[in-house]
Amino acid sequence: MENENRKKSYTPKQALIKAAAYCAYQERTQQEVRTKLYSYGLTPDEVEELIVRLSQEKLLDEERYAQAFVRGKYGLKKWGRRKIMQGLKAKGISDYCIKQGLKEIDPEQYEQNMHQLLEKKASTEKEKNPFLRRQKLAYFLMSKGYENDLVNDALKGLE
Repeated sequence: MENENRKKSYTPKQALIKAAAYCAYQERTQQEVRTKLYSYGLTPDEVEELIVRLSQEKLLDEERYAQAFVRGKYGLKKWGRRKIMQGLKAKGISDYCIKQGLKEIDPEQYEQNMHQLLEKKASTEKEKNPFLRRQKLAYFLMSKGYENDLVNDALKGLE
């Protein structure tokens, strides 16, 4: 407990074991793992070599990460496609992996999520002016990442 803020440095072999456990615990991006490996005091060459090994051993898989991210965000948080794509881009995921991840979205469930959010928000929205009310509901859904055309269709259905 004496020197908690002093980083412990690991050999590449020790770091591989630690990184494998880090990846096994939950899906990670290459960037998250890279940052973790650098925190172990490894050189850039060692870090890249370990990233390749973790990928070969299927402990690190960005496509799988993207799929898990999409399932979580659209299933639990009810995010829309646009917000999910921004989230994945911010984590440095490739366009190909983002496209693969978005295949996890079931279009029926996606629309159902949006309608549930809309109904919940509409029941708590205090705005009386119909124009402003519609605008507020539209902004809410767009902030959740839903596409403009879907939002407009949903609002028409609500009226």
